[in-house]
Amino acid sequence: MKKIATRLATMADIDQLAVMFDAYRQFYELAPDLVLSRQFIHDRMLGSESVLILAEDDEGAAAAFCQLYPTFCSLAAAPIYALYDLYVRPEARQLGAGRALLLAAEAHALRNGAVRLDLTTAKTNLPAQSLYQALGRTRDDIFYAYSKNLAA
Repeated sequence: MKKIATRLATMADIDQLAVMFDAYRQFYELAPDLVLSRQFIHDRMLGSESVLILAEDDEGAAAAFCQLYPTFCSLAAAPIYALYDLYVRPEARQLGAGRALLLAAEAHALRNGAVRLDLTTAKTNLPAQSLYQALGRTRDDIFYAYSKNLAA
């Protein structure tokens, strides 16, 4: 069984991150667009607007990634992170990559003074929900999330 290790991604990882980010977007039924995916990852890293954590197997192959966005919680008057993207390559599923990324994200958030780590997933993504609950996350049954598409 392959061992999974996590680390903070660097600019040198952009190409492999872009491939996984594009696959992540396709999982959510968006059209493939590797150029857009690479540019988005590049811009977030260049501007230090997000934190990307890469999971690799014991041979150094990229297995998964997650992307965290630093933000704040007004009610707690404290910093938090939003884990917005998490993707595990199909061939790396069941190796513990998702679990390793969630634990690495939590550790990173704690090291940086965050009081909470939020994430959302599709209602149909039952495997992810099972993992989130197994790692002590609780589903919000109090608040509804609303959004409005502002792009034409």
